[in-house]
Amino acid sequence: MTQQVSDEDFEQIHAAVREFIRTRVVPREREIADTDAIPEDIRQAAKDIGLFGYAIPQEWGGLGLNLTQDVELAMEFGYTALALRSMFGTNNGIAGQVLVNFGTDEQKAQWLEKIASGEVVASFALTEPGAGSNPAGLRTKARQDHDGAGAGSAASGPNGAGAGSAASGPNGAGAGSAASGPNGDWVIDGAKCFITNAALSNLLVTFARTRPADENGPGIAAFLVPTDTPGVTVAPHDEKMGQQGAWTSDVHFDGVRVPASALVAGDEDAGYKAAMTSLARGRVHIAALAVGSAQRALDESLRHAAVTTQGGTPIGDFQLVQAHLADMQTGIMAGRALVRDAAVKYVSGEDRRIAPSVAKLFCTEMAGDVADKAVQVHGGSGYMREMTVERIYRDVRLLRLYEGTSEIQRLIIGGGLVRAEKKKQGQ
Repeated sequence: MTQQVSDEDFEQIHAAVREFIRTRVVPREREIADTDAIPEDIRQAAKDIGLFGYAIPQEWGGLGLNLTQDVELAMEFGYTALALRSMFGTNNGIAGQVLVNFGTDEQKAQWLEKIASGEVVASFALTEPGAGSNPAGLRTKARQDHDGAGAGSAASGPNGAGAGSAASGPNGAGAGSAASGPNGDWVIDGAKCFITNAALSNLLVTFARTRPADENGPGIAAFLVPTDTPGVTVAPHDEKMGQQGAWTSDVHFDGVRVPASALVAGDEDAGYKAAMTSLARGRVHIAALAVGSAQRALDESLRHAAVTTQGGTPIGDFQLVQAHLADMQTGIMAGRALVRDAAVKYVSGEDRRIAPSVAKLFCTEMAGDVADKAVQVHGGSGYMREMTVERIYRDVRLLRLYEGTSEIQRLIIGGGLVRAEKKKQGQ
């Protein structure tokens, strides 16, 4: 990817984001946790400084940061409540990148500028109860209806205003506009779970199986489904162990009708590649997020160790406490270097599969270990809800699960290495 933002300009963006997080968000972390929501003034401020579209190309209204720059911001996002990053993460990452890399010109024109501005919140509707880290197991189905009334017919929605009324999509081109195409609408049935921002979303980038995998391709397509399309039901957001304020929900599709123009790339086999490409990029981002969270846990531990005494001696003077701090610092430095290296390899195209998985596996496991040590350094106080490290301990646990579990990363890495060696040996 061509670098759209110079190093000098990025330094200013980085500094502005760092100041925003440290001065506006960090002081209100407890409020975010207690209310399970991002305050509206923080949401608006994030829009104002371009955070809903920092990774969207400039021609579509974003800042145009590439992944090497993205990870530097992600390490800042990780320094505070992870709900902040989640608020705009799907716009820039797994959902937005599907459109950036695979959308048709018409799809990009319809959605990307509004995604970049934050007017539209996009969600990545992939995970299902029986298909989490392996999209090949999708059960949500999409069939093409050549004889149907069309997504925008009067009969398709309540009050005679089908899913394709002018109000249903940006630029007045709703899901059922005349552009639905000669090949017939698509009808989607199925269920998704753990969909980030679904309760706030305007657009669901939805993955569905159109046929069994065969010699022609995986048969997995991606569709752009406005959340207000008839047949879409978004459940109340989940109650989670941590990451309060980052909302996930179940989503159900019951005879959801969208036009042919909603098919991403106009290709019913593009969905699998689109999902894998977005997830690989997202894994480097999540790895950077983990590094930022680990750094915050270390900083909190250092402050605690320097001022808290036992028997009149600061606990930071105790060698076993220093050993914990040393291990934390070592993991963080290794993780930061690994993230930056993986981002460079992704941007250059050298490695967009194994390196992202290596970075995510190491950094998210490392963040869990650092958070555990941080609680240990704090002793009993580290288990108290008012302590920052207690929140971090709960928040970072999820990092080992989404964008592909640690187990899936090991399979990707190990399998990829073996396949590469077999190819080298001519097998």
